[in-house]
Amino acid sequence: VQLQASGGGLVQAGDSLTLSCAASGGLFRSYTVGWFRQGPGNEREFVSCFSWDGKRKYADSVQGRFAISRDNAKNTVYLQMNSLKPEDTAVYYCAATRVVWGRVTEAEHYGYWGQGTQVTVSS
Repeated sequence: VQLQASGGGLVQAGDSLTLSCAASGGLFRSYTVGWFRQGPGNEREFVSCFSWDGKRKYADSVQGRFAISRDNAKNTVYLQMNSLKPEDTAVYYCAATRVVWGRVTEAEHYGYWGQGTQVTVSS
């Protein structure tokens, strides 16, 4: 599976942005697709994921502000980010896994990664 993340940019606090993760080369619908982010000086952290069978999970820091969706016909997962804060500034990566649901927040279980897209939120 090859993944390509896009949609990042420079926005102001309170603005919205939608990231896309386009997949090719594999059975996309059989994978859980997740979003992770890595801010300056920080470790990569889980943001959200959408399972192959329709489950969603969010990090506490984005719950209620971000929404993940999936279009299997287009092999694409979207991350709608609302009410953005400066602390959301990071490189955002999408990734794919077939790990059990209980492990989907752990980056080491994702075998396929996109190249990352920069999101910068100014105050």
